Amino acid sequence: MQQRTLSDTLLKTAPIMFGGNIFGWTVDEKRSFELLDAFVSSGFNAIDTADSYSRWVPGNKGGESETIIGKWLKQKGNRDKLIIATKVGSDMGSGKKDLSAKHIIFSVENSLKRLQTDYIDLYQSHYDDADTSPEETLAAFDQLIKQGKVRYIGASNLSKERIEESLKISREKGFAAYKTLQPLYNLYDRENFETQYRDFCIANNISVIPYYSLASGFLTGKYRSEKDLGKSARGAGIEKYLTEKGYRILKALDEVSARHQATPAQVAIAWLITQPSIAAAIASATSITQWEDLAKSATLQLSEADLQQLN
Repeated sequence: MQQRTLSDTLLKTAPIMFGGNIFGWTVDEKRSFELLDAFVSSGFNAIDTADSYSRWVPGNKGGESETIIGKWLKQKGNRDKLIIATKVGSDMGSGKKDLSAKHIIFSVENSLKRLQTDYIDLYQSHYDDADTSPEETLAAFDQLIKQGKVRYIGASNLSKERIEESLKISREKGFAAYKTLQPLYNLYDRENFETQYRDFCIANNISVIPYYSLASGFLTGKYRSEKDLGKSARGAGIEKYLTEKGYRILKALDEVSARHQATPAQVAIAWLITQPSIAAAIASATSITQWEDLAKSATLQLSEADLQQLN
């Protein structure tokens, strides 16, 4: 399985990153450890999380996902073999998104403590903060990199204009620059990324690691009507995909899957990781069987005819 270099960094990732948003939400600590064991034993090496995962669960306060990953890292003693990506800037209880220097400096210490590590490979701005200048945010990130607490920085959910402005500031001030973008992008949700970001990322050597690679599970083919929405805790987020366009996509996935004796999920991820600028797709599994299914997508070779049909 070929690894891909993130931008001009020293980070090389397998084509799928494990999405840690499920840890402490739909899977408990024991199952999380089992999934992470299966993930690395399959030859994969990058885990994505955020300080706010999974704050939305009743009784949680945020940091649950990082805590579980940190306990697993300590138990396995394999920190140096993995890329750990986390995020900062989401609302952690203050009622606002926050990329101020004060919040970043405070938050990184908490993330490092929870992850039981002394450095983060990829530290990402989770959401934009309209009240904080990009210069302040980048100066804080630059300080963390100089201190060795962070290796590289990335952006998620920032507008193209904000990223463009940030890159300009980094050049002019000599600050560390964003190396990655983590946007919403999958076989269904294409227009925003392909029209706004794709060419920009290619031109600026920004590696893309999309989230919701399976459209919250819709592209697995598990949800084909409203009566299927109760199949999981994430079912409520699927209804918007049950459209004429969604059914056309499922039909194409079914046909391509049949040709390859693969599953719709494998084909959807395989399509995604062949797209220009994509370094790795973020995907989650809640069972070992699900993960073993997803892992096969990293080596599934789609033909030009397959890609045209899916497009």
